[in-house]
Amino acid sequence: MTEDDTADGTEKPEITTWDGGLSWIAHPDERGQRTSHALQTESGVWVIDPVDMDGLDDQLAALGDVAGVLVLLDRHTRDAEAVADRHNVDIHVPEWMTLARSKLESPAEPVGETLPGTKYTIHQLIATDEWEEAVLVDDAEQTLVVPEAVGTLPAFEGERQLGIHPGVDDPPMALLDWEPNRILVGHGQSIHSDADSELRTVLDDK
Repeated sequence: MTEDDTADGTEKPEITTWDGGLSWIAHPDERGQRTSHALQTESGVWVIDPVDMDGLDDQLAALGDVAGVLVLLDRHTRDAEAVADRHNVDIHVPEWMTLARSKLESPAEPVGETLPGTKYTIHQLIATDEWEEAVLVDDAEQTLVVPEAVGTLPAFEGERQLGIHPGVDDPPMALLDWEPNRILVGHGQSIHSDADSELRTVLDDK
């Protein structure tokens, strides 16, 4: 999805709280329905691919102190810098990502295989000259964060709740390495139960 599918700014954000964090769609009338997440972890709150909205800081404060902002997709720099500046924290980018880093005006801290101070692990999903995407995994909580390769918008391929991004040339079969109960997506409403069955059905069709 492109980041310029703007609406008229009058819609009310959609906010979903769940055990371990919250997710929000700042502009639900947007065609791309950009979804962001805040993860409540041992080291504080990690904000993932944020789109800013009124009242965001209050929502984050209810979870704890912000530990950092993480960008998981080169096109999802979004409002990462504004959110990081307000909370006086660093922006983090997986160490192998160069496209995402080049799209930020501020320096980004590289992160390796683990999100610092958390149980979330970071895995490379797509790495090409035009698309860099990583996923976050918390095996204990059966949570998988996928920013773009799969999502729940009608524009994503498939007739089920979850579909594959139309720009993905090869189905992201690496996602079958995990058995998530929850999938947090970067576009559309996330899936908070029986996500593994949904994911496997979608990928088995490919």
